[in-house]
Amino acid sequence: MFSLKLQSIALDSQVWGGLLAGLARDLRLGVRVLRLNPGFAIMAILSLALGIGANTAIFDLIDAVLLRTLPIISPEQLADIHVIHQGRIGSTVGRQQELSSALWDQLRQQQQAFSDLAAWSTERFDLGVGGEAYYANGLWISGSFFDVLQMNPYLGRLLSSSDDYIGCGIQGVVISYAFWQRNFGGRTDALGTKISLNRHPFPIIGVTPANFYGLEVGRNFDVALPLCSEPSLRTEDPWTKRPTTWWLAAIGRLKQGWTFERASTELASIAPGIFTATLPSEYDTIASRNYLRFSFRATPAATGVSPLRKEYEYPLWLLLAISGFVLLIACANLANLMLAKAGARQREMALRMALGASRHRLIRQLLIENLLLAAIGAAVGAGLAQVLSRALVAGISTGQDPVFLSLSPDWRVLAFTAGLTVLTCLLFGVAPALQVAKMDPGAVIRTVGRGLTAGRELYLLRHGLIVCQVALSLILLVSALLFVRTFQNLVNLDAGFQREHILVADFDLSSLNLPVERRLEYKHELLVQVRSTPGVTSAAATSIVPLSGGEWNEFINVPGTAVQRKLVHFDQVTSDYFRTLQMSMLVGRSFVESDTVNSPSVAVVNEAFAKMFLGAVNPVGKTFGVRQGRGKPDKIYYVVGLVADTKYGDLRERFSPIVFVDEGQDAEPDLDATMLIRFDKSLPSLLASLKDTAARNSPEIALTFSVLQTSIRERLGREHLMAALSGVYGLLAVLLSIVGLYGIMSYTVVRRRAEIGIRMALGATRSRILGMIVREALTLVGIGLVLGTILVIAAGHAVQAMLFGLNSTDPLTLALAVMGMLGLAVTASALPAQHATAIQPMQTLREE
Repeated sequence: MFSLKLQSIALDSQVWGGLLAGLARDLRLGVRVLRLNPGFAIMAILSLALGIGANTAIFDLIDAVLLRTLPIISPEQLADIHVIHQGRIGSTVGRQQELSSALWDQLRQQQQAFSDLAAWSTERFDLGVGGEAYYANGLWISGSFFDVLQMNPYLGRLLSSSDDYIGCGIQGVVISYAFWQRNFGGRTDALGTKISLNRHPFPIIGVTPANFYGLEVGRNFDVALPLCSEPSLRTEDPWTKRPTTWWLAAIGRLKQGWTFERASTELASIAPGIFTATLPSEYDTIASRNYLRFSFRATPAATGVSPLRKEYEYPLWLLLAISGFVLLIACANLANLMLAKAGARQREMALRMALGASRHRLIRQLLIENLLLAAIGAAVGAGLAQVLSRALVAGISTGQDPVFLSLSPDWRVLAFTAGLTVLTCLLFGVAPALQVAKMDPGAVIRTVGRGLTAGRELYLLRHGLIVCQVALSLILLVSALLFVRTFQNLVNLDAGFQREHILVADFDLSSLNLPVERRLEYKHELLVQVRSTPGVTSAAATSIVPLSGGEWNEFINVPGTAVQRKLVHFDQVTSDYFRTLQMSMLVGRSFVESDTVNSPSVAVVNEAFAKMFLGAVNPVGKTFGVRQGRGKPDKIYYVVGLVADTKYGDLRERFSPIVFVDEGQDAEPDLDATMLIRFDKSLPSLLASLKDTAARNSPEIALTFSVLQTSIRERLGREHLMAALSGVYGLLAVLLSIVGLYGIMSYTVVRRRAEIGIRMALGATRSRILGMIVREALTLVGIGLVLGTILVIAAGHAVQAMLFGLNSTDPLTLALAVMGMLGLAVTASALPAQHATAIQPMQTLREE
């Protein structure tokens, strides 16, 4: 019995050894075949590298933005706490807008679903002590933050609950590993060193692990501060003490045995008590009723949280589909190339079969060669993907809002690339292998000039591949044109004001500690100095920079009408605001020096406001009220001017009602002066002059600059990404299709050489032969364009939501794409047609 087992093992070893030896021989032969055909190998590898690299780059971003879990213990237990509401009332600051400080205090005291619960928020902190600001990305965190994440420090210690208590003042901070390396060179003596955050010294107590970048996907952090220090940095009206300021997010770790559904149920049960206990006294009756209906829910947070995810999730999946079409076109092209190559090797295969090689053995050889090609293409494509993915991240990043993503490949990216490799191998390699399986070696050996690819079945297959390529290329070309035109429509859109040659300058005056009664005068004097700067044609202050995404809303009432409690956009500006932005003053006046804190409150409104609420072409002299809270009378404004409609927060929005109020009538001005400066000289010299102006007033004033036109374009990052990538992919797809069409028409000319010679011998003119070849190419392209048009119309809904100013089935776009494809098809078939007309009839007949 034992000897039989040994014999069986030996036999199995021989079988596996023989199989491995055969595979090794096939692999060596495949390498030799590629080395002997360098042109073919380079074209095939390049096509696969572009296709696989484009797909892997997009999937790498999808993995980083949507799929990758946080580098913490048991991330699947992490929950994100949301408020269920129909619209918050109050102010929202930062990117975390789920909770107020009062709600957080009540939530952590009453919840039972989580073993640990933590609050957090983000804010930028100025590392300098004056001059142009140099920012660090900061995290406000409760003391339990790192306990929830179950994280250990890389160096020193992390913040804990003992560091976060009411009135803690300036406490220690934790810095990220990247910040530690960048600013301290990785020195261990960085612990205890103090860094300046908004001109307050904070000692460093620890460094987080190297692979932790924060909870926000797309953002990294530099410093983490305890929540209790916020009033010390924002001494005037801190967010911590505002009951109507939404600025926090909450995360928790589920207790053992709890689910997200059970946690949400528990949170919903305690919500009425929490919202009753935190009801702001400023809310009127309607606002209070709505607030008391709010509730909570818990959602999985294993992959972190991010506004970037909401903005780019659909575009990334759409780009993956587009790049998938490019790969299909590349595979179709390669399949045609492989069929032609198989035709050239058919006598070799027939002789090997005649000498005893099995069909299985030959098919395996072809598949090994194809897999080798695909593997090399995938390896090159993977390297290309790393370059492309980093370029994509750089493309959606801006100077004001940089995007950070960890793009090191994980198992999902590697599995995706491996899957693409096998798929492409099957897509372009199966057809030649099947032809070998059906080949009659005797017939092939007896045939002198014709071979495997001369059959009608293969002829139709190759033409069918071209039709599919054209159809897919039309889809990609139409998509590219739609996204490019959408981007152009947004860039060239008339927003109602002139955005060119406008500098946005923010002067942070918080370090000056100016008393309230001195602020208006100081800011006015600073504005006068800015206006007198050489190269400045006009300047004005504003609280909301147009099209920046900033927002300020108030409820208004119009006395004697049905207009009650309507939410309207507001902006606080100075007198030259409308002249600086070259906004059209249609009726009335702008603000003047006589409009003061002690005079009646005045406002300038836009056309949308006048039409919607005042029902008049000339609203000057009319009044409206702004709600001041429960038990307080409305603040009455007199309309003194009417301006043309302008965009407020986003280019895609419709013109909406806007109220402009005078900064000179603000009884409680803040310590920030944001100015819009129209200039007509070189920007570098203007920036230097403005820095000198600020320094002359006080070296502690912090400055931040941006160019309005550039900022507006940067907010179109998603549209720019879609236009750029779809354009590149569309052109690549068209190029591959045209190359494929050129190849098939060249093959057709060779295949029909004898027929063309006979036609010419019987009197056919060269122009007739030329027309015959071009007509055949246009027939293939025409069928592909019809099929592609049907698919474009059927799939139009997939892109409609991302378009602006045009429809997914826009006739002009479709016509441009079809005409472009037809023109390129004529060009691609012209050269083979010219070769056909050069055939010598008598020489061809003698050869035949």
